[in-house]
Amino acid sequence: MPPEKKPENSRLKWWILATVILGTFLGRLDQTIVNLALPKIINDFGITVSAAGWIATAYIIANAVFVPIWGKLGDTKGRKKVYILGFVIFIFGSVLAGLAWNLTSMLIFRIIQAIAASADYPTAMAILAVTFTNGKERAQALGIWSSSFAAASVFGPLIGGPLIDSFGWRSVFLVNLPVGLIGLAMALVYIDESVSTVVSKSFDWFGATALGAALSALVLVLDQGIIWGWTSANSIICYVAVLAFTVTFIVIEHYHDEPIVDLKFFKNKLFVNTIINNFVVFMGLMGSVFLVPIFAQTFLGMTATESGYLFIPLAVFFVLSSPIGGYLIGKVKPSYVIAASTAVAALGLFLFAGIDPRSGVLAITVPLSVMAFGMGFGMAQRTNLVAVAVPVEEIGVASSILALGRNIAGAFGIAIFGTILSNSAASHLASIVKNSNLHLPSITSAVGRIDFIKATSLMELKAQVDAYGTVFLSAGSILLLGAILALFIKVRREDLHQGMHVHVE
Repeated sequence: MPPEKKPENSRLKWWILATVILGTFLGRLDQTIVNLALPKIINDFGITVSAAGWIATAYIIANAVFVPIWGKLGDTKGRKKVYILGFVIFIFGSVLAGLAWNLTSMLIFRIIQAIAASADYPTAMAILAVTFTNGKERAQALGIWSSSFAAASVFGPLIGGPLIDSFGWRSVFLVNLPVGLIGLAMALVYIDESVSTVVSKSFDWFGATALGAALSALVLVLDQGIIWGWTSANSIICYVAVLAFTVTFIVIEHYHDEPIVDLKFFKNKLFVNTIINNFVVFMGLMGSVFLVPIFAQTFLGMTATESGYLFIPLAVFFVLSSPIGGYLIGKVKPSYVIAASTAVAALGLFLFAGIDPRSGVLAITVPLSVMAFGMGFGMAQRTNLVAVAVPVEEIGVASSILALGRNIAGAFGIAIFGTILSNSAASHLASIVKNSNLHLPSITSAVGRIDFIKATSLMELKAQVDAYGTVFLSAGSILLLGAILALFIKVRREDLHQGMHVHVE
């Protein structure tokens, strides 16, 4: 094989990093910004809130299904080719979504967007891994790149609100055209093609189909289970489908010469333990943080835009702490860094436990900042360990598993903590009623009825607020579990400094 072609100078490497950051930021931004547009879309299309929910659900399912496929195609057909193809389709899908005329057309165009956006994560991570061959530089680059996820989550509400108010909901899709063209031009200029040294003979379409069916059923029940009921007929059908298609997928992968997900990854303790920690952390974080703007708007009287501003410190502290993980490469054991970062993030969630309607802005921004700081300095380590745990020719597939794990973990977290919130509110209300004695005028009098309504409303408010505290305590406990699990991550020091060799055209 020809020797690896490395970037001519360090400046070019950082331009490559800037390029993939823009692509990742744009894809993640689109996912968060569209949620703000849903009320306007509901009004324009004349649809119900539950129907509009499928705009988000369809996107999540399509994104999850195609991440492994793009990862495999990037490794075998060329990462630059796949990255650019995804970018082109994403721009095309964005323009179509901006021109959508009803719910059906919007769902189709959002699926196109999701399929394209799912190409970014596995190919971007693989591109960075083969560009930054020095272990420490690679960890720093991956940490900076990972911070774009948090930045996009914050800038979604900040950018989306003014866009929608000034230009209408279609602008949140159409803005992807000029920004996407800039990112596409940068990719064409700066990114070199890289492919696996292993020549692909056949693509695992049957395995991809089985995995896609299993993921679709899983994401669907996680998204709709609270509405359907976890023991409803629809949910049970999804459980059966997940089990059946997962077993089918494992059988296919076991016998296929070039499986879309090589099951030998799961014999690699470093890879498995890193993925488990990553899953636990994202389940706790995503499952609890999505409740913060809901609490702010429901109990603190904030507008959607004001609640979006609360997340600015989160992005700042995430970006500031991300390079720390890269700096600690080779100086402190990765397991200690990841465990410490997870424990600090858990502390941030525990600080939320005492929040109530009398809380001010600092009661939200301080815990978010602590949580983001902890999450940030462990992100580079987690991402880097996945990169060093597998052969370079399969890094795209490995990174797609990491991305898939994060997406599924987030869906699990939202489903679990949404259920905890609902059940906990009912439980707290029952306890409050049981232990309360109301001394009111006769209920038959007007004054008595008013006082009774006030008293019961206060009970319900207290129960709902206490339920949020229960959720944050549960999430913090899960992250502490993640910190303990991180101590089982073992990696050889030489792995952190290994060079990566890949054929570059």
